[in-house]
Amino acid sequence: MNGATTNTGHIANKQILLVEAEQDLADLLTLNLKSMNHHVIHCTTLQRAQQYLSNNQVDLILMDRILPDGDAISLCQQFRDAGNQLPCLMLSAKDSEADIVLGLESGADDYLVKPFSLLELKARVKALIRRSKLAEKQDHAIKFEGISIDCNTREVIAFNEVLELTAREFDLLLYLAQHPKQVFSRMQLLEAVWGYSYSGYEHTVNSHVNRLRSKLARNVRTSKLVRTVWGVGYKFTPPAA
Repeated sequence: MNGATTNTGHIANKQILLVEAEQDLADLLTLNLKSMNHHVIHCTTLQRAQQYLSNNQVDLILMDRILPDGDAISLCQQFRDAGNQLPCLMLSAKDSEADIVLGLESGADDYLVKPFSLLELKARVKALIRRSKLAEKQDHAIKFEGISIDCNTREVIAFNEVLELTAREFDLLLYLAQHPKQVFSRMQLLEAVWGYSYSGYEHTVNSHVNRLRSKLARNVRTSKLVRTVWGVGYKFTPPAA
């Protein structure tokens, strides 16, 4: 395929699609991902990425947000709308809170602001792969009074309404619901749900919890599912039977 590079002689751990137009950065990322024993396919445009994804399976996609032929948010939204749960890490120089929220709301599992350290990139890639493996093992539904959280379809139905959650919001709600009434600190949630424990990213937990609760608050019967325990963290409180 034009615009894609592979290393067929390398025994790969995971197939990673890298969508990055800047060649020097793409080479650096490819080198580091291959050092983790992953197989890397590199595309430079959204069109080429779409062509590759339509004919091939990958385990993870890393994509720069701004590409020569458009905003990668459109691609992310396309495969989320199609029910594709492919783990996605979005890379971008756009660092405002609104841009980060937009990236996450589009369906990206994680959003890494440029410039970033390669160690952090590797940690986030490992976390996404680890979370994907755990999701493959979960083929059941967690149910409470009026609420069903389906681990297979990744669908949440609350009192006969489907909740529209991002991939990370679903993971956060799922983890809390798996441990009802147990209180978790922000750092514990960062480690369990995101897969890394950098103290500077505790605000990430806050923003995701706030967005999750704003969606739950649309129905009075789910408005208090996720509660703040002041000075400690958050907990899931099942609705009363």
